[in-house]
Amino acid sequence: MVSVDHVVESAKNCGFSAWSGVPCSYLQGLINRVIDDPAIRYIAAANEGDAVALAAGMEIGGGRAVVILQNSGLGNAVNPLTSLCHSHRIPVLLIVSQRGEPGGAPDEPQHALMGAITTDLLELMQIRWERVPARDDEVAGCLGRVLAHMQRYRVPYALVAGRNDLSTWPGPASVPAASAAPRPLAAGAVPAGQVLRRAMLEAVQSALAPGDVVLATTGFTGRELYAIGDRPNQLYLVGAMGRASSVGLGLALQCPQVRVIVIDGDGAVLMRLGALAAIGRERPGNLVHVVLDNGVHDSTGGQPTGSALVDFAAVAQACGYERVCNVARPEDLRALIASGNPGPAFVRVMIAAGTDRDLPRPTVGPAETTVRLREHLRSLSAADGQH
Repeated sequence: MVSVDHVVESAKNCGFSAWSGVPCSYLQGLINRVIDDPAIRYIAAANEGDAVALAAGMEIGGGRAVVILQNSGLGNAVNPLTSLCHSHRIPVLLIVSQRGEPGGAPDEPQHALMGAITTDLLELMQIRWERVPARDDEVAGCLGRVLAHMQRYRVPYALVAGRNDLSTWPGPASVPAASAAPRPLAAGAVPAGQVLRRAMLEAVQSALAPGDVVLATTGFTGRELYAIGDRPNQLYLVGAMGRASSVGLGLALQCPQVRVIVIDGDGAVLMRLGALAAIGRERPGNLVHVVLDNGVHDSTGGQPTGSALVDFAAVAQACGYERVCNVARPEDLRALIASGNPGPAFVRVMIAAGTDRDLPRPTVGPAETTVRLREHLRSLSAADGQH
């Protein structure tokens, strides 16, 4: 058995300071130890896929990130691990429990199959893995292998933990409460959408401040933003639908001096409504969450999303966003973005369905845009340091 205190301290010495995850009884001691450490930011995610996306955002912002998850939730993380981390070359360290391990202690029936295939699933996703070290004196060598692999290949690495591989830690530890109570604001009526997505994206671009960063959800949104004008402060996410706001949250927390504008879609938000609760709890003042709502999955053929039945602004308000509103005119969206008021802000933007038939795909790949954004953020940080 290895000491969770030694694991966490060794990880800190290697630069791992950004952690996210979903609880597991096998990893309870590790999670409690991480939460109790004032030098570590731990973000409790609504699900394992959101935890991966949060970690990805923190990594893009310059942090080394760890995701803690139970193997039963590994299926929730398959999509962002394969289509986000792999495509964008974002390395995160996974610490995965192995409930239902073959030959291990008896466990609940739902863990039987996943326990048997956990390591096979990691290999299928081309994620190198090894067991959590058995002794404290093996931890440094393990983390050295982790860092070397992540730095060379820019992909995730996994440590797999059995039932008694990690020590306990006093708890349960409590996640710090939000720094301030939410301020309920009336969002007003939901207007009809009359303009296309492109006009709203142009409004966002025209209102950006020099230090702003834009993350665009997968599909037509990223492609249209690229077509309007490719910029180093823009990241066009591919895959991992519904995870843009989690990536944005991680980036906003890692880089508090940068305003992060997430451009989302109604279908994507409906897939991952739990991400709104994480944003409301963490309350980053530098995050603006823009949801372009045309009521359909525009990028996949126009199938309806059901967003007409959902009061997104009310949901965001209930989750703790500082500001919420509904708009339908480009000039109103431009004014909101230009105002620079503190967030987190939620803006539901009503638009009409449809896009250009000849919409181009970015000629710059997802890994390249991610590297470019990292360099852009470093240049902003360097410029701030000179003032």
